[in-house]
Parts: sequence; structure tokens; C-alpha cells
Amino acid sequence: MASYVGFLLLLFMVAKAMDVSYDGRAITFDGKRKILFSGSIHYPRSTAEMWPSLIKKAKEGGLDVIETYVFWNAHEPHYRQYDFTGNLDLVRFIKTVQNEGLKAMLRIGPYVCAEWNYGGFPVWLHNIPGIEFRTNNPQFENEMKNFTTLIVDMMNHEKLFASQGGPIILAQIENEYGNIMSSYGDDGKQYVDWCANLAQSYQIGIPWVMCQQDNAPDPMLNSCNGFYCDQFYPNSQNKPKMWTENWTGWFKNWGGQIPHRTAEDVAFAVARFFQFGGTYQNYYMYHGGTNFGRTSGGPYITTSYDYDAPLDEYGNLNQPKWGHLKKLHEVLKSIEDVLVHGHRRDVDYGNMVTATIYNYGGKSACFLGNANNSYDATINFQNNQYNVSAWSVSILPDCQQEAYSTAKVNVQTSVMVKKENEGADNDDESYNLNWHWRYEPFKQMKNGKIHGNVALSAPQLLDQKVVTNGTSDYLWYITSVNVDDNNDNIWTKKDVKLRINTNGHVLHAFVNGKHAGSQYAQNGQYQFSFETDVKLKGGNNEISLLSATVGLPNYGAFFDNVEVGIGGPIHLVTHDESGDEVVKNITQNVWNYKIGLHGENVKHYHIKNTLGWFTTGLPTDRIFTWYKTKFNSPIGNDPVVVDLSGLGKGQAWVNGNNIGRYWPSYLADENGCSPTCDFRGAYTSQKCVTGCGKPTQQWYHVPRSFLNDDDENELVLFEEMGGHPFNVKFSTVTIGKICANAYEGNTLELSCNDDQVISEVKFASFGQPQGQCGSFKKSQCEAPNTLQNLKDQCLGKSSCSVQVSEKSLGSTGCNVEQNRLAVEAVCAAIVSNYAK
Repeated sequence: MASYVGFLLLLFMVAKAMDVSYDGRAITFDGKRKILFSGSIHYPRSTAEMWPSLIKKAKEGGLDVIETYVFWNAHEPHYRQYDFTGNLDLVRFIKTVQNEGLKAMLRIGPYVCAEWNYGGFPVWLHNIPGIEFRTNNPQFENEMKNFTTLIVDMMNHEKLFASQGGPIILAQIENEYGNIMSSYGDDGKQYVDWCANLAQSYQIGIPWVMCQQDNAPDPMLNSCNGFYCDQFYPNSQNKPKMWTENWTGWFKNWGGQIPHRTAEDVAFAVARFFQFGGTYQNYYMYHGGTNFGRTSGGPYITTSYDYDAPLDEYGNLNQPKWGHLKKLHEVLKSIEDVLVHGHRRDVDYGNMVTATIYNYGGKSACFLGNANNSYDATINFQNNQYNVSAWSVSILPDCQQEAYSTAKVNVQTSVMVKKENEGADNDDESYNLNWHWRYEPFKQMKNGKIHGNVALSAPQLLDQKVVTNGTSDYLWYITSVNVDDNNDNIWTKKDVKLRINTNGHVLHAFVNGKHAGSQYAQNGQYQFSFETDVKLKGGNNEISLLSATVGLPNYGAFFDNVEVGIGGPIHLVTHDESGDEVVKNITQNVWNYKIGLHGENVKHYHIKNTLGWFTTGLPTDRIFTWYKTKFNSPIGNDPVVVDLSGLGKGQAWVNGNNIGRYWPSYLADENGCSPTCDFRGAYTSQKCVTGCGKPTQQWYHVPRSFLNDDDENELVLFEEMGGHPFNVKFSTVTIGKICANAYEGNTLELSCNDDQVISEVKFASFGQPQGQCGSFKKSQCEAPNTLQNLKDQCLGKSSCSVQVSEKSLGSTGCNVEQNRLAVEAVCAAIVSNYAK
């Protein structure tokens, strides 16, 4: 009987296996061509507890596939020591995707870029003798093969490839290598062939992708990454047109402004891609998330990796982007068969205006596109007249009626707010945080020597990566300089300067245990010169230099060899009696290297570490200070954030979990921001920015899974630059108000969070209202009872649906082609006088 049951189980497993193939038109599942919408959700940038909600919202947004990189340095931080626990549980993540009924694309790389520290490579890899990254090099290829095989075997063992009945339909080897391949010459070409052969050797039964790789050898699929990929075509007519990274926004840099990409422009790019034969499109990112710990790359990539994605850093819907794209997915899915099977014909109207007609099985579907960034076109198409806004695509599923325009956003805009912490045991003392503190004891009291064990000594200045192996942002460079103890010695009588050339990114200098000065790289210049006045004494002088990195480089040819740390030369400079400069070059001194900070090494951030903390005399504006405080968990389920305003630069821990680097003292340039953003015209990361003159990141995500069930939590801060913790406060992120400006003929869905209701409708006008959210104005013509109508339909409800039509809202008297409904409403927590 048991063998019979086993036989039936085997038959079931075989039946569930999926044949994934491709041709020149599309990816094919079990013989059926598909257009596929995919979204990047990187598992280490959230928590395992967040994954189900994120993936469910992605599915509700119309996605078919979830894409993720695999992060080598997260999984193998030390040579042959692996970590697949917590938010690094890759198998759990893929199974969560599967449980939601979605497919997966696994981008193994193992180079990932991703604004991730060192591009995803473990730093120990750099220190293997004779290694050269991403080229025809046996040492590198052996290590890459070892890790790639580990991941493939893991997926095979869990039967997660589609050929085994799992959700993974696509895999990727390498990443954007074509962008830099020419720098590696013939070895680069041989490396590409080696990658392709390695991938094919696994025989996993699904296609492999090499993105941004025009010379990807058959049967590897090449694909496009960028803001726009409608003009990309694969290197073979037998391969589908794929877009592996549609950049939904952009990342943030410390000291930079906050970039935004409009919903209209993202939708325009997607619609044009499918207008011109696209079949697979992936949003990078769909949820950006958070660079916890020291995972952000760059240098100078922020802890937040929000990316202005359709799901924000905390997992909230980023409206209107999420909703506008959802409607686009629905329209394109409705014409899927015509797109993947139909004959395509393009009509050029001039001035960058085109029409595209697909015909299949007696059905037609059409696109009207206008890529001019200022000219609104009126065209005659198939004996009908259509208005096509500048920088837009209109989709006509039956080639007659416009069902969707990328320029017309018919979903709400959600204005998110930070609500003050209402902790379970807090009444009104939410921000009366009681702070404990301690100095970073970097020097020993007895002899003034720097704390810590000497990792190595060398008569030269070493690259920071060589010494730390990536285990800390911090490395001490320590040497001694002996000065003759006599009254005529110019080094003790004259002013002395210490000059240091460093590859940074931050430098703190100490002479004989006293702080001599600090400096950090600015404006993208990560090599800089530091000079400060110092006082030498007769006899032995200890010079201690602390170098700090803020994310290792992650992109470019040979990025792995970019030196970080103090590269020199290092000079002591004074003047003799005649005024001539005298230089003492200490570059080739014997330097002792100590890794990390003392408090970091003994884990001051550990919640059980209670000894040695002071409760009085709290210092401020002092470098190298540790702070800690207790706080209660905010009530409810909304995402939790902490405001670190007032602090300088450092790292933060909640209950021992490193929530990332912070740097609120680094302000963005005051110029270049605008309260409005014109979606028309090609997007760049500098086009629509906000946050001028403000900290690049003020709020830091505290996942609820980091908080304790008993409500008492501990926040620990290491302050490197000097600041104060008095402005620190915890808040929750929720919807404050919702706005919309929807076109006639659509259904407008207005929605607050589940624990909120629409408590007030501040504005509603159906006609030709002017302005934008927060400053709407009525026009001379409108339906007279619109405001009361909206109140009747929506007040006291978590959500409501409004038919935007004269039949529903009343006659406007406007002599226009399309009326619009503008709404501004307030979301508030549910109270007794409102029913959900």
C-alpha cells in the first residue's frame, strides 16, 4: 500500500512540473505564451515577517513574478561559513512566493550591484591570492562556481525550479557585465562563455538570463535594464524581448536630495515596451526596503532603499504609482493573446507620434503613442479622432475605445504621515526618553594606547579591505614617532601640521590620545587630503588614525580594486628657523592595525550589556559616544520608524538588531527642488527631487518583528561625529489624507488603512477643478452637490467606490470632452462614532 501511495505521489509531482520555454514572441508555460509582469523584492531588505504581506500586495497589484537577487556576502560572510537564517532564509522567501501563487525569477549573479555593499561580493574574496574578479581567472571562477552551485543545489533539493513543480521560471547568471566587458578584453569574452557554460551545466530545466549582455551566447537570454527599453531588441529573433530592470525611481545618497519618478512616466515606459513587442517586464524595485546593518554600498548609499517603488520602504502602497500600474496590468492582460500571437503593424504620424495595431484571431488591439515631450497630438486613426497627450500612450483594447492612458491617473494619491508613538504603557511621556550613555573607550586609561588587539603590523599603509575582511566599517592605523627630547628640537618648539591623504571615506585623527580633527568625503570625492595642527612632545608620540568606510563600491569595471582606507602619503610638517618647510614622511613607518571599535567588539549594543553606563551628565556634541534608552512598542500594526534628528553620524540598534547607519547631520544641497514635477520628457535621477536643505534621511525603519512582545525595547546609538539624542522619537507611518483627480468614465476607489476611516471630505468638485492635492480649486462649472455626494458615499468608511460620471454625480454644465473629479479627504483612526 505504501509503495502505491508513493507511486501516486510521484505521479502528482511529475504532473505539477511545468515546462518553461521561449520563442521570439514570449516566455511559454506548458505551451501557452504569456506576457509577464514582475517586481523586484529583495528578501534581505525586509524581514521574513513582512514577506507574505509584500508578496500579497504585489499580486494584488497585478504581478505574475517576484524577482530577487541572491546576496553572496550575506550568505557567506566568512569563508565557507554560511547563513540562511531570518531574513536570509532564501528557501522560505521563494516558498512564500509560491504560496501566493506567483512565479519567481532567481538572479543568482552572484555579482548583484544593487547598491549593496561591494556589489554582493564577500570582502574575503578580495584577499585570495592571485584573484581577479569577473574575468577569466581560475581563482574567481572556482569561488563563483562554489557559491552558485550551493544555491542551485539548494533550490533543487527543495524542488523549487518550475521543472520540478516549483515557482522559479527564470534564473540569471552574472549581471550587467556587458556594460563593462570591454575593460577586460578577450578575458572578458571568455568569462561570458564560461558563465553561460556553467549555467547550462546545471540542467535545471528553465531558461537562463544574462541582462545587459548583447553577446549572450545561445541559449542564454539577453535583456535590457534602464528607465526605457522600448527600443531594445534581443540578439536573436528566437528570443523574447525582456526588460529585467525598469527603474521605478532611484536610490538616495548621503548628502543628496530625494529622487522621485512619476507614476505617469513609469506607466508610459511600460506601455511603450509592450507597444513595441515586449513580453517580460520587471520593476526594479517593486519594494525597495531597508539596508539594515552595514549592507548599503555606494559609497554613501543611504540606509533607506525606498527607491520610490510601488510599495514604499515600510510596505505601504505608494499611491498613485501602485494603483496606476495595476490598472495598466489589467488592460494589457486583457489583450494578452493578441499581443503574443498577433501580427503587428506600426503607423508613423510624425513628430514622434505612432499607432501600433495587433491583429489575431479576428481580434485587434491598438496603442496610440506620443513620445514628444511637449506636443499634445490630435490624430485621425481608423476614421476616429483621438487626443494623445505629450509623453503618453493610450491603449485601445478593441482599437476603438480608450481604456487606459498613461497620462491620466485615475487612482488616489495617499499622503503618508508620521504619528507620534502611542506606546501601550505610555500616557503622555512618549518622548520623555531617559538616556544612558558611555564614552567609546578607544584608548586605555593606563597608557593611552588604543584598545584592541593588533590584527597585523606592516611597514606600509594597507587597503582597509585587506585588514578588516569587511567585518567592520572602522580600522585603526597606529604608529609612533620619536622626537628628541631637547630644547632645540623644532618638532616640539614649532607649530606642527599633520597631513594625510586618504581614500576615506571618513577620517578621525588622534595624537597622543587627543582628538586632532575629523573630516569626511563630500561631493562624490572619496579621496581627500586632511590637514590639522598637532602638538608633539619630546620622546615617543603615538599617532592613531581611525578610517571609516560608508559602504564599499558596488559598480563599475574593477570596482573591487578601488582602495579604501588611508593610502598616504602621511607627513608631519613644520618649519626651521629660517622658515623653510621641514617634512617628516611617516608613510613607511611600521603601522599597527586594529579592527573595529572597542564598543563594537564587546557589543555595547547588546540588550544584556548593562554595566558601565551613566545616567547623569549626558554629553552632547561629542564624538565617539554611546547612547541608549528604553521605549514602548507603538500600538497597532502600522510600520514603526524612529526620528534620529539632532544626531550626527553613526549606527543604531533596536534590541540588538542593527537597523543601519544614520547620518542626519549631512544635509542636501538647497538648490534644485520643485514642489511640482512634469512627467513629460525623459527621466533622470535629478529631474524630480525633494528634500533640498534637509537631511537625506531623517526617519529609520524599525520592523515590528524587531520589537519585544512585552513592549519594553532598547535603542542603542553609537554617535561617531557628535550630536545629541534629545529629538529622538518613535512614530508610526500611516495615511494622513487621500486625494484624487480622476477622469470621467472611471470608478474612483478611495481607501484608508484597515484601522482607519474617512473622517472628513475637505474638498470635492466634479467638473474642471484646478490645482493639486492640498490646493484644489473649483472651476466655474461643476456638479453642484458633489461635496455632499462624496460625504454620503464615503464618510465613516474605510473605503468607498465613486462612479465618476454625470449620472452618478450630476450634470456639470461644462462644455468639455471629459469632466474630472477632484477629491481631498482625511483618514483617521477608527473611533466610536464611525462604523468601519
